[in-house]
Amino acid sequence: MQINIPSEISQLQKVIVHTPGHEVSLVNPELKDELLFDDIIFEEDAREEHLDMLKVFEAAMPAGGGIYEITELARECMESSAVRETFVDQLIKELPYENLAAVESDLKGLGPDALLRFVVEGSISEQHPFSLHPAPNLLFTRDLAAVAGQQIILSKAAKRARARESLLMELILHEHPIFEQSRDQIIYTGGSQSIEGGDVLVVNEEIVLIGMSERTSFSGLMGVATRLLQGNVQHVLAVDVPKKRSSMHLDTVFTFADAHECIVFPPAIEEQTDNVVELYRTKDSIQTRQHTDLKNALEKLTGETFNFIRCGGEDRTRQFREQWTDGANIFALAPGVVVGYERNTKTFEALEKNGYTLMTQFDFIEKQRDSVFDPQTSGKIAISFQGHELCRGRGGARCMTLPILRN
Repeated sequence: MQINIPSEISQLQKVIVHTPGHEVSLVNPELKDELLFDDIIFEEDAREEHLDMLKVFEAAMPAGGGIYEITELARECMESSAVRETFVDQLIKELPYENLAAVESDLKGLGPDALLRFVVEGSISEQHPFSLHPAPNLLFTRDLAAVAGQQIILSKAAKRARARESLLMELILHEHPIFEQSRDQIIYTGGSQSIEGGDVLVVNEEIVLIGMSERTSFSGLMGVATRLLQGNVQHVLAVDVPKKRSSMHLDTVFTFADAHECIVFPPAIEEQTDNVVELYRTKDSIQTRQHTDLKNALEKLTGETFNFIRCGGEDRTRQFREQWTDGANIFALAPGVVVGYERNTKTFEALEKNGYTLMTQFDFIEKQRDSVFDPQTSGKIAISFQGHELCRGRGGARCMTLPILRN
């Protein structure tokens, strides 16, 4: 399969996700901050909410679409004993602070299910005294990689709590057959650099946005931008994002709903000036130019007028409240067809004022039950889905998805 993401809003065809498992029930409240969670999650409800979200995806996908569970992809890679042994060696090398060398022989003796459980849940077995913290952030597959055109950016996590996830994604990219045609298109980040997929947004085949956030370093941004500009990308817009937990990635304050329509958190986007630097390639080098703001930069590069729809509407308090519950982190299933948490009511009202038809997850699924969804005739739709438990992990629909193919 040839992966391809020509834009944020092209119709979704294949996506990698992770439905919450037992790992979220292993989060001790006293360790939640270290594990990058603001609250603890009730596993059963979170799983049901996530599976309901995937039903919306299925209803909107064309024939041949597919939803991949990241743990199933990893397990298929781990069927090979040689792959498992090499993976354990990499865990020991890349995570020296975990002292995994002390249990090397035990880890190399594990089968695929047990090794995967160790990576995700942290335990070798119920009887074994050695354990690690769980990896509950696997729910947010977006941050593990990003696809821009046919290039894959392998993320390098900024926080130790997500390091095992990064290695799991690297295993899948190197070993799983669905990426066989794409392995020479992987962009790596080394050293002390960091970059995460939530900071990468594909405007079109020539323009990519990268946030310089709490989780993406300047050197990580520059390294990835340089590689992108050596391919088909003509412009990378580096967007300086406030270094706060609430705006950990660019997509927590800015996402695309349509080709020239975006959801924005005003304090982090509209009220920032001189925070966007364009990187572009000339014959001999990469040059830079500064833009007054993100809207100005997008309009200059595309020649189109952009409509910024405010997360939380016009009320200041609601803007902050709904950004906190991922109102700006919507996910496009097709041009002008988006999904987001139903609790962000003022954001949905703002979408409705801009021509979107509001539908619940159940209404949309029922409407498509006996027909194939056609984004050419559907008009603009904003689909709300329940996520009262999911949002406790501080990530919305875009955070929970890693698209690898859009039409």
